[in-house]
Amino acid sequence: MKKYRELLKVAKISDEELVSLYIKTRKESYFETIYDRYEKKVYAKCISMLKNEAQAQDATQDIFIKVLLNISKFAGKSRFSTWIYSITYNYCIDVLRKINKDALVFPEQFDENLEATNDLDEKLLLEIKINRLEVVLNELPNTDKTVLIMKYQDEMSIKQIGQLFNKSDSAIKMHLKRSKLRFIKIFLKKFRNNG
Repeated sequence: MKKYRELLKVAKISDEELVSLYIKTRKESYFETIYDRYEKKVYAKCISMLKNEAQAQDATQDIFIKVLLNISKFAGKSRFSTWIYSITYNYCIDVLRKINKDALVFPEQFDENLEATNDLDEKLLLEIKINRLEVVLNELPNTDKTVLIMKYQDEMSIKQIGQLFNKSDSAIKMHLKRSKLRFIKIFLKKFRNNG
């Protein structure tokens, strides 16, 4: 009965409080609750980005190990859901980058003909564009980066983003506007003269 009451009590605690309690006590039940709350969401994000069940399962486990190892770095400047979303996104991007790099180093799927060369050129150009995008995104504050990714990559609605951040639609629209302006400013500063 005592354990059941403890579980009920923990279930009502906010993510941020759970993180704080886990950092203070290192009690497994707090981290298990965090895991239970986010495991399916993290997996869903991984599968949507990686398009492979086995990779998504491995990535989900790796992400939670990363969360566990870095949980004391969570500063509470954003919601915990935003923080874990950012870790998930960055981890998946790293996996995709490694897959693309391996495909470029070992291009077995390409025939030794002109068409394969054209495909490889396009892939390299796309990777250069993606790298530029990542450079700019990595210079943005985490919340700006996350909001832009949610809106333009994940195609989430203003309302969905607002629910995740617990903010009004107008606040999210304003945040998006400011994030886009910061993004453009950084991009132009870094790449205006680089073609």
